[in-house]
Amino acid sequence: MADLSVFEQNESAVRSYSRNFPVVFDRARGALLWDEDDRQYIDLLSGAGTLNYGHNPPSLKRTLVEYIANDRITHGLDLATVAKRRFIETFTSVILHPRGLDYRLQFTGPTGTNAVEAALKVARQATGRSNVVAFTNSFHGVSVGSLAVTANRKYRSAARTGLGDASFLPYDGYLGAGTNTLEYLRKLLDDPSGGLDMPAAVIVETVQGEGGLNAASNGWLQELQALCRLHEIILIVDDIQAGIGRTGSFFSFEDAGIVPDIVILSKSLSGYGLPMSLVLIRPDLDVWQPGAHSGTFRGNNLAFECAAEAIEQFWTTDEFERATRNKGLVVFEELQRLALLYPDAGLQVRGRGLMIGLASTSRPKLAGEVSRLAFERGVIVETSGGKGEVLKLLPPLMIEDDLLTSALAAIGQSLHDAVEGRTAERSPAA
Repeated sequence: MADLSVFEQNESAVRSYSRNFPVVFDRARGALLWDEDDRQYIDLLSGAGTLNYGHNPPSLKRTLVEYIANDRITHGLDLATVAKRRFIETFTSVILHPRGLDYRLQFTGPTGTNAVEAALKVARQATGRSNVVAFTNSFHGVSVGSLAVTANRKYRSAARTGLGDASFLPYDGYLGAGTNTLEYLRKLLDDPSGGLDMPAAVIVETVQGEGGLNAASNGWLQELQALCRLHEIILIVDDIQAGIGRTGSFFSFEDAGIVPDIVILSKSLSGYGLPMSLVLIRPDLDVWQPGAHSGTFRGNNLAFECAAEAIEQFWTTDEFERATRNKGLVVFEELQRLALLYPDAGLQVRGRGLMIGLASTSRPKLAGEVSRLAFERGVIVETSGGKGEVLKLLPPLMIEDDLLTSALAAIGQSLHDAVEGRTAERSPAA
């Protein structure tokens, strides 16, 4: 049993992941973690989607170590630096221009919610409106502005203050497969007595990570963009978790063929787990006055350097994307097999690419039990959804095939034990 007393006695009660995975971790490489007793774990959490390239990727580690050893700039506010220039040039030439995208780059404070706050503020400034449309099961952060467009009651109630200027509407599929939820939005926008203040923006996740891996269809996203353009509403895509290859393509919206007005990136952007966030703004919407949105740590040059290196290594060809899509198909097929194997559990596969999982609305506690049993077998996998009803897999995109196979086998056995009410035995292979 791990000694967690120092954390329990001194750290705030707000901690969460350490309660679900109660060991003291020490080392990590690729898709593997080791605790202080040298027990090995396969990581399907990946820093909640922050480690798409795995833990300590060797090529990025060399870049980082060399950069530090040469006394290069670490902290730079928004000063112009060589590292920032490298990132901007690499990002625009490798990611934006080949996709026909034209955005201004705003570097915000280092967390995703910092970037969400900036996106909402600039949208309101550009339109002169205040209301923002968000969707059921959305999650965009827990600072107050971002929290206003986050749906989950647990997070919202923690604010203990008013969360205004936001209207929630049903996400794709929320009212059942046969209902086009955008018809409701269309009606409200067309009706001056519908009660919906004309929005400055609509903010959406193409795949809802925290909200339960609900994935919007391409047609729904295309229709949403058309509605926004018709009514001159700014379309914001929050790609903090679903972006940087998590669903296959670099941006999660590429398969839908849409072009958002604003895109929000964070989590895996740096390539190494370093804090970094970025807002991509359509040039005519970049109405900021100098210094109007600031942040002491918006110039993390270590992150700039690693992010540029990651883009150059993994995104100059389509090889990485194809490998990710293939792995996503492998996981989907195995989860689909498991869902069919236990029909009484009411399981369904949700998500896209390597942002995928198993949901059970009829037995919402099943996912948590599978997560617990999998951890005892040496696999770290979290849950999501409003009731924790989804077993959520976020493996590193570069996970080795044998580790992925072992992790899926452990999940399969854990699901069997959870359904049958059995306890787990730690797999020797883990």
